Amino acid sequence: KNKGVQPLLDGVVSYLPAPTAREGVCALDLENDEAPVPIECDSDAPLLALAFKLEESRFGQLTYVRIYQGTLKKGDYIQNVRTRSRTKVPRVVRMHADDMEEIDEASAGDVVAIFGVECASMDSFVSGEKRGESSRLAMASMYVPRPVISLAVAPKKGAPPNVVDAFGNALQRFTREDPTLRVHVDNESKQTIISGMGELHLDVYVERMKREYKVEVEVGEPQVNYREAITRKATFDYLHKKQTGGSGQYAKIIGYIEPIEEETFEFVNECVGTNVPSEFIPSVEKGCRDAIAKGDLVGFPVEGLRVVLQDGAAHAVDSSDQAFRAAALYAVKRAIGEAGAKVLEPVMALEVSAPTEFQGDIMGSINQRRGMITNNSTDGAQSVINADVPLAQLFGYSTDIRSQTQGKGEFTMEYKTHTSVMPDQQAELVKEFQARRAEESK
Repeated sequence: KNKGVQPLLDGVVSYLPAPTAREGVCALDLENDEAPVPIECDSDAPLLALAFKLEESRFGQLTYVRIYQGTLKKGDYIQNVRTRSRTKVPRVVRMHADDMEEIDEASAGDVVAIFGVECASMDSFVSGEKRGESSRLAMASMYVPRPVISLAVAPKKGAPPNVVDAFGNALQRFTREDPTLRVHVDNESKQTIISGMGELHLDVYVERMKREYKVEVEVGEPQVNYREAITRKATFDYLHKKQTGGSGQYAKIIGYIEPIEEETFEFVNECVGTNVPSEFIPSVEKGCRDAIAKGDLVGFPVEGLRVVLQDGAAHAVDSSDQAFRAAALYAVKRAIGEAGAKVLEPVMALEVSAPTEFQGDIMGSINQRRGMITNNSTDGAQSVINADVPLAQLFGYSTDIRSQTQGKGEFTMEYKTHTSVMPDQQAELVKEFQARRAEESK
């Protein structure tokens, strides 16, 4: 215990440069396209400090700051450059491991902690006493690499409202503390997705939610954003007629749907005459868009589809925007079912870089994941392998690549396209969706 610590610290003091001796430190001028502005480690200059770590203590949020220039005193007002909020500093402490030493002021070059300041990690602070020259300056945030792994998280089913609120508060706090942790809600699956630097990184936050917030969390793989498409042309001739007393609903549309190459939706009006009044054409298109928003195979949007409206009929009293919108919805839904609907899965362009000695293991792993290798190049002792791999097969790949390459391999991936899934996989996806829908309808 304590072996070598004191000599190490003495060496730091004796041999490493003092903060005042460091040159080339620059802030960013926010009013001049973030142009670099040299700053000096001067205690008499306007205050400029950077919050680099947040910690929750029994006294509230503890913010660690490094003072690059100026002096920070107890009771001073400081301003957050990002939010422009002005806050009084009630306490300034110097940290010695877990011990706090109350101090009245800290100057340029010091690392201290302050209480009572709401901020996010990597926020810059300037003097809040009056608007000065330094209020347009901010310190550069640290480089945050892209996340390499994601998990879907949610409170356990049936959790009371207070637990759901605690779950949200925990994620909000964690993202303020750690800029490498990303949280977002997927627009299609509505899942809460957390992304980070590795499985251990995310496991720590899941465990902290259980320990600090008493929130039991369900963890799973993020849902893959599948798509649906049709394989052949299908016609529709649909009459929507409803009478419930008073004015009813009447609309008839005739046309066809067909697949197109683009991953889009196209609506074409080929009606001649006034069988379908022109004022109802936009409602027909809206109904078509409603129909493709959620397919019947696996519940994902339908794409690569053209709807052609050829004819129809209307009633002088009972036809309305609502009637034609409903007619288009049911007509297109029925036609999609007759047009050989299929499921598409996202395929990622994967690039793996690793020492050449691990090339065979990496290629074998990609083949096992139904990947198609598109390029393989070697530059000295390093190999780069490019492949197209279904996204559903890449969950957990970061762990596999580390174990296969003894931690020396790395990979990047980006979305490329959607392609058809295998028939047995489609049958399994449809079965899972039908079971989930039956469970929700109970």
